[in-house]
Amino acid sequence: MKSAIVFDWNGTLLDDANAVLQTINAILSRFGRATVDMRRLREEFELPLSVLFRNLDMSKDEIDVVERNDSAIFHDTYEFLARNAALRKGARNVLLAADHRAVHTIIVSNHIVEPIRAQVRRLGIKTHVTDILAFENRATQFKSVNKEERLRLYMQANDIPPQRTVIVGDMPVETEIARNLGLINVSIMGGFVSEARLRAAGPDYMIHDHHELLPILQKHCILPIG
Repeated sequence: MKSAIVFDWNGTLLDDANAVLQTINAILSRFGRATVDMRRLREEFELPLSVLFRNLDMSKDEIDVVERNDSAIFHDTYEFLARNAALRKGARNVLLAADHRAVHTIIVSNHIVEPIRAQVRRLGIKTHVTDILAFENRATQFKSVNKEERLRLYMQANDIPPQRTVIVGDMPVETEIARNLGLINVSIMGGFVSEARLRAAGPDYMIHDHHELLPILQKHCILPIG
């Protein structure tokens, strides 16, 4: 029977929380607003980013400026700052182990496909990632099929059983997806959302890094021991 590990990308596999924080602060500074620290970002972070900006008290006119040209201000700044971001601790080991065991590894993201592909190539994990499910381009971001529906359709098309699928993410949305699709859910701390918010969502497991993911995968026979 097929098994799968579904990963969120930003903040889950890619250690880019600082790049996002710097990007948000660059945008806040552009409008003469006070910058925020990581604690505040994790308390307020929501997607789409327009919700985050509202949470940070930006005006509608300011948000409209940020969203011009398919949010080029955000994307261009972020991609530059994240160009050398590393994988989160233990992520490479999990991907290698899954590849060795022929377990599907799927990235499901609210980001854009091509920048993820570029980072996957740069990080040397292309052969260890089965598929990338994300928005086609900046223009379609948050305007086409959402993460849950994209994953549901993929699992249906590839005959992947929910009870043999673990989803790992750094936001409550992955817990919601797991609940709706019948998946095993692991929330990883240290991404874009505070530990308290993650815990309140009620995931099956909470981990600090991907080293702690391996025994969970072994427990559910997603990655057999040995």
